[in-house]
Amino acid sequence: MPDAPPTADGSGPDTPDTGQDAARDVAVFGDRLPLARRFAEHLCTSGVERGLIGPREAPRVWERHVLNCAVVAPLLPDGARLVDVGSGAGLPGIPLALARPDAHVVLVEPLARRVDWLREVIADLGVAVDVERGRAEDDVVRRRWEGADVVTARAVAPLDRLAGWCLPLLRPGGRLLAVKGASAADEVERDTGAVRRLGGGVPWIERCGAGMIDPPSTVVVVERETRRPVPSRRRRGQA
Repeated sequence: MPDAPPTADGSGPDTPDTGQDAARDVAVFGDRLPLARRFAEHLCTSGVERGLIGPREAPRVWERHVLNCAVVAPLLPDGARLVDVGSGAGLPGIPLALARPDAHVVLVEPLARRVDWLREVIADLGVAVDVERGRAEDDVVRRRWEGADVVTARAVAPLDRLAGWCLPLLRPGGRLLAVKGASAADEVERDTGAVRRLGGGVPWIERCGAGMIDPPSTVVVVERETRRPVPSRRRRGQA
């Protein structure tokens, strides 16, 4: 456990109490900033104790994890239906739900211990976020949550596999927002063909939070193309 986890009033090891940082945090979260601080406390305490984040991550949880996810919020359409795949410690789903209270967010996570933690945290925060135990490729998840405007994922899988899991959850024209690291450009170059075959458009990269966090968040965006009928092959002997 960190010596000095972030606190609800805004202090913490990676969030010095400066006017510039305070203005930035308010710009991202508005009147939900105390809830975002509370979420950071959960990550640094029970999140570490229960293995959702590593103890070395706790001292930098605010900028590296909470803000890194929340600055993606401008990419969401108004009133978005958002499915966060492989949510783990609620990243990026919970920061996005706090930054964008107009969004309807569901966290999809297969591991029971993580699902239990997510439900406890959401109950404590008092926010309207759903939690679904399962995987994006499960039939029950697809039936319940298909037609989403946005699907998010952070550090879940390479882009080609991610597209196979996530694109079926999106409405035509909906977008996959994959929060990536330094490998983003290489993945786009390598996996564009696979993404196109799976029904996605050409991926592109957005940098979110420039001037707020350093480095900005790197997001690979894939739009699900309008559904087209696939011609069936006639078997030999058919008219």
